[in-house]
Amino acid sequence: MSMYFDIGDETLWNPSNGAGRLFLRQLEVFEAELNLPSGIGQGKHWGDPDTLEVDPIAYAEFIHDLVAWHSRTGHSVALALSEGFVGTAVVLARRAGIEV
Repeated sequence: MSMYFDIGDETLWNPSNGAGRLFLRQLEVFEAELNLPSGIGQGKHWGDPDTLEVDPIAYAEFIHDLVAWHSRTGHSVALALSEGFVGTAVVLARRAGIEV
């Protein structure tokens, strides 16, 4: 099984369920940290937790704030904990056509 992160009919990312759930849980952490919704939520197949729609406008704002936060933090542990998530989030943004 796998998850789908879509914009309309285009799939941006199709990770395994385990990797997708881990990304979503980390997404929740950074939404709370930044006090900003990510723009990623259930999509066209409501009730199917494996299909997620990406709102490119909301996600662009989120990714810009996320990268700014990551760039200005000097805390080595915070950097280590966030590096993989931020990298994955940036790739997803680029696939969505968002300039980072």
